[in-house]
Amino acid sequence: SSSSSSSSSSSSSSSQSQSNNNNNNNDQRKPTLKALSAAQLAERAKRAALSETLAVNEDEEDPFEATRRARVVDGENEYQQRRLQRSLAPVRADPFAEAVDRSNKKKQKKRQPSKKTKTKTKKKKADDDDDDDDDDEDEDTVVKAKPKSYRQVMQASQLEKEEFEVRQKIERKQREQEEQAELAQLSSKRKLDEASEGDAESNGVDESGRRKRRRTLGGGGGGASSSSGTWDMDTTEDGEGSDNGKSQTTSAWDATPVVSSSSRFDQTPVIVGGGAGPDATPGTRAKRNRWAETPDIHAIQQQQQQQQQAAAAPMTAEQILAARQQAQLNAANRPLTDAELDELLPGEDDGFVILPTPKTYKPIMTPARKLAATPTPMGAGQYQIPEAQSVSAESLQLPPDVEDLPFTSPEDLEHFAPLLDKKEEDQLTDAQLKERRVLRLLIRIKNGTPPMRKTALRSLTKHAREFGAALLFDKILALLMSPTLEEVERHRLVKCIDRVLFKLDDRVRPHAHAILVVIEPMLIDQSYYARVEGREIIANLAKAAGLATMIATMRPDIDNPDEYVRNTTARAFAVVASALGIHSLLPFLRAVCRSKKSWQARHTGVKIVRQTAILVGNAVLPHLRQLVNAVKHGLNDESQKVCSVTALALSALAEAAAPYGIECFDSVLRPLWQGIRQHRGKTLAAFLKAIGFIIPLMDATYANYYTKEVMAVVIREFKSPDDEMKKIVLKVVKQCVETDGVDAKYVEDEVLPPFIANFWTRRMALDRRNYAEVVSTTLALARKIGGAKVLRLFVESLKDESPQFRKMVADATQEVLRELGTADIDERLEMKLVDGMIFAFQEQAVASDDADARVLLNAFGTLVQQLGARCKPYMPQISGIVLWRLNNRSATVRQQAAALIEKCAGVMYECNEHQTLGHLGVVLAENLGEEFPDTLAAIIGALKAVVNVVGMEAMTPPIKDLLPRLTPILRNPHEGVSQETIDLVGRIADKGAEHVSTREWVRISFDLLELLRAPRKSIRRATVNTFGYIAAAIGPQDVLATLLNNLKVQDRVNRVCTTIAIAIVAESCEPFTVLPALMNEYRVPELHVQNGVLKALSFMTQYIGEISKDYTYAITPLLKDALSDRDPIHRQIACNVVQHLSLGVVGLSREDAMQDLLNYAWPNIFEHSPHLINAVRDAIDGLTLALGPTKIMQYILQGLFHPARRVRTVYWRLYNTLYVRAQHALVPSFPRFPDDAETGGLYDRQELNTIHL
Repeated sequence: SSSSSSSSSSSSSSSQSQSNNNNNNNDQRKPTLKALSAAQLAERAKRAALSETLAVNEDEEDPFEATRRARVVDGENEYQQRRLQRSLAPVRADPFAEAVDRSNKKKQKKRQPSKKTKTKTKKKKADDDDDDDDDDEDEDTVVKAKPKSYRQVMQASQLEKEEFEVRQKIERKQREQEEQAELAQLSSKRKLDEASEGDAESNGVDESGRRKRRRTLGGGGGGASSSSGTWDMDTTEDGEGSDNGKSQTTSAWDATPVVSSSSRFDQTPVIVGGGAGPDATPGTRAKRNRWAETPDIHAIQQQQQQQQQAAAAPMTAEQILAARQQAQLNAANRPLTDAELDELLPGEDDGFVILPTPKTYKPIMTPARKLAATPTPMGAGQYQIPEAQSVSAESLQLPPDVEDLPFTSPEDLEHFAPLLDKKEEDQLTDAQLKERRVLRLLIRIKNGTPPMRKTALRSLTKHAREFGAALLFDKILALLMSPTLEEVERHRLVKCIDRVLFKLDDRVRPHAHAILVVIEPMLIDQSYYARVEGREIIANLAKAAGLATMIATMRPDIDNPDEYVRNTTARAFAVVASALGIHSLLPFLRAVCRSKKSWQARHTGVKIVRQTAILVGNAVLPHLRQLVNAVKHGLNDESQKVCSVTALALSALAEAAAPYGIECFDSVLRPLWQGIRQHRGKTLAAFLKAIGFIIPLMDATYANYYTKEVMAVVIREFKSPDDEMKKIVLKVVKQCVETDGVDAKYVEDEVLPPFIANFWTRRMALDRRNYAEVVSTTLALARKIGGAKVLRLFVESLKDESPQFRKMVADATQEVLRELGTADIDERLEMKLVDGMIFAFQEQAVASDDADARVLLNAFGTLVQQLGARCKPYMPQISGIVLWRLNNRSATVRQQAAALIEKCAGVMYECNEHQTLGHLGVVLAENLGEEFPDTLAAIIGALKAVVNVVGMEAMTPPIKDLLPRLTPILRNPHEGVSQETIDLVGRIADKGAEHVSTREWVRISFDLLELLRAPRKSIRRATVNTFGYIAAAIGPQDVLATLLNNLKVQDRVNRVCTTIAIAIVAESCEPFTVLPALMNEYRVPELHVQNGVLKALSFMTQYIGEISKDYTYAITPLLKDALSDRDPIHRQIACNVVQHLSLGVVGLSREDAMQDLLNYAWPNIFEHSPHLINAVRDAIDGLTLALGPTKIMQYILQGLFHPARRVRTVYWRLYNTLYVRAQHALVPSFPRFPDDAETGGLYDRQELNTIHL
C-alpha cells in the first residue's frame, strides 16, 4: 500500500524526467533489431526540425505548402510524438516454440539407441552442430541479441518501475530542499533587516560604513556565508572560531555577510592570473580569460585527433547533404580567374589599363576571417527558394547499379545503406543477399510508382517465409520509426505489414511487441484512416499470434509508469478483445482490474473495458454484466484516477448498451450516488457522466426520481469554471431531459432558469468546444417544455453587442423553429424575433467568415419560412433592407442580400408581394454583370427563386430578354456560377421554352457541351437534363446532331455524359426519334463512336423500361454484332445493354430474342478481364429473369463436371449464384433419377410427373 500511495502521489511528475528515465533504460538494453535507439531517434528528430527551420522560416509563407507531402510528425502534438522515445524491444522468446522443442527432446530421450549407433549419432550431432553454428553465424548478421523470456521481460519492467519511483523521490526531495533553503534565506534576511533597523535607530551609526569595515576585517567569513546562504551559521575558516573541530553556535554579528545584490564595481578587482595575491578578496571567483591563458598543447592535439577520427568515420545522410551544399557554395563564391575577368571587363584594346597588384597586398587566408566575407545565400535574413522533397539520383550521387531504385530523400541512404555497398553478390553471404533483396523490394514499395509497388508487394508477400520474420520486421519497423516518414509512406509500409502478417502466421510471435510499439501510436492518430489501419493490423496480429502471446506481450506495459504506454496498450487490448472475442479476455480483465500490486494496472484494466465498449458498441450486451462486475470495485479505489476512469468506463458501457441493460447496473447505482456527494473536480465529472448515461436506461418512474436526485449536484456545477465539467454537465442535462418520465414542470421551474443564467453568456459563445453542446441542450429543453418558453428567455440577446453571442442565439433559434415550428409563438415574441434577427443580420461584420454569415442567413430564412403569411407586416422592411444591401460597395454584403432573397422569395409570393418580387427581379437582372463569382452565383440563385415563384409569363424582365444575358455566363469556370446558371436555364427550358427562339436554344445546346466536362457531378447531371428539356421543346433533330458529333472527342467523361444526354433525349422525345440515327451512327468505323452508341443504348433501355419491347427486334442484330466483336470493351458494353433490355421485357413475350442474345453472351464467361466478367454475369442475371432459371440451368449443367478444373470453377460459380437467387425454381430443373431397389433409396419425385419436361 505504501508503494501504491507513493506512486499515486507522484503520478503528476514532469514528462522530461519520464523521457530521461526511458532513455536511460533503453541505453542499458541490447537492441536486437537494427533500429535506432530512443536517444538517436530524438537526435534525428531534432536535426530534422532544425533543417526544416533553416529551409523555411515560420514567419514566411511556404510557396510549396499546397504541394508538399505531409509528414507524420507534422500532424502530431507533443503527446503523440512521445512514440519516438520508445525503442524497439528485444525479440521475445516464443513459449509455444520452446514447449514444442522440449516435447521433441523428451521423445528423443525415450528412444535409447544401441551402442553401435551411438558413434554414428555423435558424428551426426557434431555435423548438425556445425551446420547450426553456420546458420547461427548467418542469422547473427540479422539478429544479434538473444531472445528474452517472459520472466526477463517482467524483471526489466519491474526495474524500470522502481527506477522511475526512485527518480521521482529524488526529484521531490531536491525540490523540498530547495524550498527549505529559500525559506531559510528569506527568514535570515528578514532577521538581519530587523536587527539593522533597530540598531540604526538606537545608536545612529551609519550601517553602510559598518558593513564596509566588517567586509575588510572578516574576509574569510564572507565566502563561507555566501556559499551557505544563511547569516546565523558558523563562517570560520581553517578551524578558526571553532573548538576542536566542533561546530559552535555564534551570533549573527560574528561573520561579515556578503550582499549578493551588490554591484560588481564594489568588489576588489581580481588578478588575471588566477592566483591568490595579497590584495585579492577571499571568497570571490576569478573570471577566466582564454586570451590570457597558456595554450594547452595536449588538449589541442586531442581535439585534432578527434577531428581526424570524425573525418575518417562514415558520414550520415544529413552530413553528406550539408557537405555537398557547402561544396556548391564554395564553387559559386570562388574568386574569378584572369580569363573570366577578361571576358567580363573591357581590356587594353578598348583603351583601358590593367593595374598591377600592389606589393603590400596580402590575401586573407585565415579561416576565422571568412566570417567577414561576402554574404552567401545561406544567410538567415535572406529569402531562399525551398527545395522540392524529391531528390534525384544524380544529386544523391548513387552508384550506377542502384540508379534504377527510387531513392527520393537523404534519409533513404541511411535506411538502405547495404544497397550502396559495391561488393559483388558472390562475395556476400546468404543472409546479406536476403537483406539486399528485402531492401530492394521495400524501397520500391516505399517510393515507387503504382505498378512498381504492386509488383514488389506481391513478391515480398510471396517470399515472406523465405526471408524470415526477423529480417522483414527488422527493416520495416525501422522505417516506420523514422521521424521523417510521410503519411503516404506509412500507409504503404503498414499495408506491407498486413500482407506479411497474413503470410507468416504464427512466426510473428517473437516480434509481436516490436510491431505493437510501432502500430499502437496509430490508434491515437488524428487521421481516421490511420486509426482504422492500426486496428486492422493489431487485429490480424492477434489472430496470427494468438491470445496467450498477445497477453504475454502486453502484460509488462499494463503497469508501465509512462501514461502514454498505458494508454496505447489499453487501446490495443480493446482491439484484441474485438478481434478474438470479449469472452476470451474476460478472465484476464477481472484479474487486472482487481490487481493489488499497483494502481497503474487497475487503471489500465478499467481503461481496456472502456475502450472495448467504445469500439464494439452494442456487442457488449452479452457480456455487460460481467464487464460491470469486473470494474465496479474501482468506484471505491484509493486512487482518484482509478475512480475517474471506472466511472468513465461505466458511462461508455451504458452508452453502448442503450436502451437495454439497466438491470446490469444495479450494483453500481449506490456507489455512484455516494460518489457524487464525496468527490469534486474531474472525478465528480466522471461520476456525473456515468449517471447521465445510466438514467436513460431506466423506467419512467425511476428516471424521474433519479433525475431529481442528481439534478441538485448538476445545477451546483453549472457555475464550475472547468470546461470539461461544463461539457459533461450539459451532456447530463440533455440525457436526463430527453428521458421519458421526467416532469416538464420540474424542468421548467428548477433546471431552465439556472441553465439560462449560467450557459447563455458571452463567454460560452466564445468557447467553440462547448458552443454546440449548449445549442443541442437548449433544443432538448425546448422539446420538453415548448419552444416559445425557451425562446422567450434569450430572444433579447439577438441585439447583444457580442457578434459571437448573437450567432449562438440565432443558431439556437433556428434549431428550435425548424423542429418545433411557430404554433406556440405569440405576436409579442414574433415581433421580438423578427426585430432581433433583422438587427443581427444588419450588424454582422462585413469581413466575417462564411460559417458565421451562413448561420445568420439560415436562421433568418428559417424564421421567415416558419412564420409564412405572418411575415406580411414585416415584408416592406425586409425588402427595403435587401434592396439597400444589394447596392452596397462590399461584395460580401451583396452576396448575403441575394442569398436572403432566395430564401424569402416563396414567402413574399405567399404574402402577395408581387410588385416587390417584380422589382427584385429587375434589380437582380441588372446585377448579372457582377465581377465576384461567389456574389454572382448568389444573384443567379436569387433570380432562379424569383422565376420559380412568379412564373414565366409574369416574370420581369421577360424571359426572352433574360436568357440571352445568361448564355455568356455559362462559360464562367466557377463551379457555383455554373451550377446556378445551368439550373436556371434548365428551368426556363422546362417551363418557358416557347418564350425563346429555336435558334437561341440551338446556340445554348452548343454551349452546354462544355459543361459536360465539369468536375462537379451535379453540374453534369443538370446539363444532361437540360438537353432533354431543350429536345422536348424544339425537337430532337438539332440536339441529337450536336450530341452525336460530340461522341468523337477523346475525353471519356465528356463522352459518357453525351451518351446519357442522348438517352434522356430518347426518353423525352420517344425512342423512335433517336434510334435510327443511333443505329446509323454505329456504322462509323471508329471505336469511340461505336462504344458511345452502345453506351447510349444501355442508358436508353434502362430509362424507357418496358417500352424497350417495341424496339427489341430492331436492336438485336446490332447487339449480336457487338457481342461477337474482338474488342473486350465492346462486348462489355453490349452485355450491359443485354442486361437492361432483358430486365425491361420480362414477361412480354420476347424470349426468342433473349435466347438468341444468350447464345452470343454465354461464351464470354471464360474472359479474364474483371470488368467484362462482371458485365457478363449481370447480363446472365437479367436473362435469368427473362428466360427463367431452368433455361440457364440447362446451360450450366453442361460444364459442372468438365474434366478441366478452370472450366468447372467458372460453371460452379455461376451455379452457386443461380442457386442462391432461384433455389425454389430449380426443383424441376435437376435431373430425375429412378429409385434404387438394392439400397432402398427413393429418388423419384412423383409430384413432377404432372409436368412435361
